[in-house]
Amino acid sequence: MVSVSDAQAIILNLVQPLDHQRDTEVINLLVANSRILAVPVTSPLDFPHWDNSAMDGYAVRYKDVQHSSENPAVLEIVEDIPAGYQPKSTIQPGQAARIFTGAVIPAGADTVVMQEKTRREENRVFILDAPKPQEFVRHKASFYQAGTQLLPAGIKLNAPEIAVLAAAQCLQLSVYRRPRVAIFSTGDELMTVDQPLQPGQIVDSNQYALAALVKQSGAEPILLGIVKDDPIALEKVIAHAVAIADIVLSSGGVSVGDYDYVDKILESLKAKIHVRSVEMRPGKPLTVATFSSTDAINRVSTNSPLYFGLPGNPAAVLVTFWRFVLPAIKKLSGISEGWEPVFLKVRSHHELRSNGKRETYLWGKLHLIDGVYEFHQADGSQSSGNLINLAQTNALAVLPMGKILIYPQEEVQVLLFNNG
Repeated sequence: MVSVSDAQAIILNLVQPLDHQRDTEVINLLVANSRILAVPVTSPLDFPHWDNSAMDGYAVRYKDVQHSSENPAVLEIVEDIPAGYQPKSTIQPGQAARIFTGAVIPAGADTVVMQEKTRREENRVFILDAPKPQEFVRHKASFYQAGTQLLPAGIKLNAPEIAVLAAAQCLQLSVYRRPRVAIFSTGDELMTVDQPLQPGQIVDSNQYALAALVKQSGAEPILLGIVKDDPIALEKVIAHAVAIADIVLSSGGVSVGDYDYVDKILESLKAKIHVRSVEMRPGKPLTVATFSSTDAINRVSTNSPLYFGLPGNPAAVLVTFWRFVLPAIKKLSGISEGWEPVFLKVRSHHELRSNGKRETYLWGKLHLIDGVYEFHQADGSQSSGNLINLAQTNALAVLPMGKILIYPQEEVQVLLFNNG
């Protein structure tokens, strides 16, 4: 049995990110949201494209207005320059141009005086207060210089990045393909959602939960259904999953019961098992294995597939996904940094308890109370078999091994898993 931190280190060391040459595709900017940029982007455009005004006011020569605080300068207005208009005049001594935010600074002008510090009378403007030199002028290429790197590879494209790319007229982008994640559940007791339940049978909720989590992570779920506790059927499905996916997720069958076949089948398929159990609750029965690229015939990827044998209990499935699988998918996806789980130290609203024998995860919700985040433990049982009270939660409180009690208002570390 390995510690949680050792398990995380082992898993992340095993993950090889997608290749920036083989595992990419070109897509339109309109469908680029949440994708991972595979190739750095440059632009032939400067930002700003030209010297422009950051304020509604008057474009002037600083020499003409530098003493305006002592004696207001009076300038002749020779042109109005709205945004999108190319100035026709060159500002001469004693002249000014009415200008609006974003408009091109006319030749000869080097400063903008905001309109609140002026008074206009017909074609004359009185400058009532001296500006600073070059005030409210946004200079060409001061934000970005054409030909240099605009965005690096390995970043997730969200609204700000997409806005930048649109402004740079980058319509086509090279992004990493979505990681493929095969998912199946094991157990004779499992039924699909549309089947009537008999005594002893339960609905396979794990596959639905994992598919949703995989989609949220930006990967592509491949659903392989329910596999009965039959070694031959399991071996066939595992071999198929390894051949078509970058990551394989199975739930159930990794404990030490008479019908828990997964580890034995992995060994028969020449997989190398790196983790068999973890010192955590819930989630102790966790198997992590790899196959070399030569072990699987006709693989769709040259990456070594990573196998996660998750526990069968639904809460344990979710906890182990958030703790171990999600960071692995992030690293695999091509993100250059920030794969690790995000922890915060917050205040506990409730008394939190553990037996102290393993690192313990308790689910609940963060609330902002007087500007401070508090963790509120979910009502009801924290049993790994209780899926019901996981709904509407967004964090896991973490009690280290040996810690049996956290008092109300005491600090506790939490793992965020739902930031939406």
